[in-house]
Amino acid sequence: MPTSSLTDHLVRLAYDPGISPKGGGLPGLGVLKNVVSSINMFGIIAVVGALAVSLGVWAWGHHTGGHQAEANGKKGATVAAGAALGLGAANGIVAFFSSLGSQVH
Repeated sequence: MPTSSLTDHLVRLAYDPGISPKGGGLPGLGVLKNVVSSINMFGIIAVVGALAVSLGVWAWGHHTGGHQAEANGKKGATVAAGAALGLGAANGIVAFFSSLGSQVH
């Protein structure tokens, strides 16, 4: 290969290495998807529990005049709601940014 042709090839390779995500390339991909889905479900169940406890603390603090408990309950409920949003939207968020990243040239 002449030097200029090699240089052109390396420059093209730097811009487009020709690699893209491909399912089925490695063994165990189905198991990995199952594990990640199970972790996501575990997280959602934990968030439901955290939200219930936070709402209980918020109500208890409000009715007993415990302003610190009320504030902590509000914070906990907000964090739990944000975590539920993130867990539920995880696939969409990753798909969005993956699609956005594949458009970079």
